[in-house]
Amino acid sequence: MRVPMPEENQEVVSPSASDHSGHRARLRERFLKGGGESMPDYELLELLLTLGIPRRDTKGMAKSLLKRFGSFAQVISADPASLKKDEKYMTDTAVAAVKVVQAAASRLLRGKIGKGSVLGSWEQVLDYCTASMAHEKNEQFRILFLDSRHRLMVDEVQQRGTIDHTPAYPREVARRALELGAASVIIVHNHPSGDPTPSAADKEMTLKVRDAAKAVGVTLHDHIIVGRETYVSFKTKGLL
Repeated sequence: MRVPMPEENQEVVSPSASDHSGHRARLRERFLKGGGESMPDYELLELLLTLGIPRRDTKGMAKSLLKRFGSFAQVISADPASLKKDEKYMTDTAVAAVKVVQAAASRLLRGKIGKGSVLGSWEQVLDYCTASMAHEKNEQFRILFLDSRHRLMVDEVQQRGTIDHTPAYPREVARRALELGAASVIIVHNHPSGDPTPSAADKEMTLKVRDAAKAVGVTLHDHIIVGRETYVSFKTKGLL
């Protein structure tokens, strides 16, 4: 009877698996010591993907996603189906990890608005709206409801539309403001094309919302259109 040599019963760990483990450990160490600011987008995304894909090299996938979507922000803002497309090892766990980062970023920025006057935290409001809507593939119509001291009461996405159109119902804005006891509102929507230039329909809708709100004693402070890299404020542009 042949007696197997000791090494025949040992689990063989491939050099590539060992290399991946060491590479991940080094990435984690760099991140924990210096944060993500010093890491290029592909390394930050690579590290993020390791949370949902524990036993594979994720560098190639990270670079593939960045090439397909354009930036780290666009990757984490992509819808789950798009993230999975053409990515063989993109698991539901990995998709969840990516989307949790987007949700956490949005919640962090919303928290910076604080409990004080929204009008006194305007840059934070713009950052929050941009993070929440700039990379959406379809239009969204969002309303920030404020109390009499301009503090944020409720933030609602009232409607979602097509790639280039979101229906807005001015009377619904006024009705909801009354229902919540809001003193004023800020309306926000995104242009998936990336260009926040107001259309004629945007201008007409804004004036209808302003008039409907005014009729019930609610002030429309601004209408913000969010693009990919910038935004337009109707108030700043003298359109409101």
